[in-house]
Amino acid sequence: MKKINIKTIFDSEIKEHINCTDIFMKNSFSDFNKFLDVVIKTLKKGNKIILFGNGGSASDAQHIAAELVVRYKKNRKSIPAISLSTDTSTLTAIGNDFSFNEIFSRQIESIGKSGDIAIGITTSGKSKNVINALKLAKKKKIISTMLTKENYPNKKETGKITDFILGVPAHETARIQELHILFGHLMCSVIDEVFS
Repeated sequence: MKKINIKTIFDSEIKEHINCTDIFMKNSFSDFNKFLDVVIKTLKKGNKIILFGNGGSASDAQHIAAELVVRYKKNRKSIPAISLSTDTSTLTAIGNDFSFNEIFSRQIESIGKSGDIAIGITTSGKSKNVINALKLAKKKKIISTMLTKENYPNKKETGKITDFILGVPAHETARIQELHILFGHLMCSVIDEVFS
């Protein structure tokens, strides 16, 4: 069996996380602030937040939606938020009857209303089902938002289908996901203060 140095792995992973988080803190406030301004206005008008993604990003979408509907740190009114990654019957029916690439867009077509915010989470920036949902959101006058990595592909094309592109400063999937959940928690923290 291969011998590994657990301490080296432990130190390396945490140092990389701290480095990415430090860059995020120094460079991302302006984008975060602009986005949160729109989120707060949207919620005050009675609109909802729709989150979606694949794999770990599906879990992040579900996690953040739960923090908003239930509570984050404070007891405050429930925030209208939904994850499109949780209904297995709907997901499998759309995947089977239409295409896996439509699992989120079909749901956006059903429940998305003008003035809502759609947050598509993709570590790669190229998940077809996320991009398809954001395209449809934009057509329906839903605020279309991609949460991704800093150097994502197809910037020109993606810019046409989104109102916000929030790219975190990381390259490895694990670090990108850690910053995505941090971004979500920061959003929840601001919402707590505004609506409690």
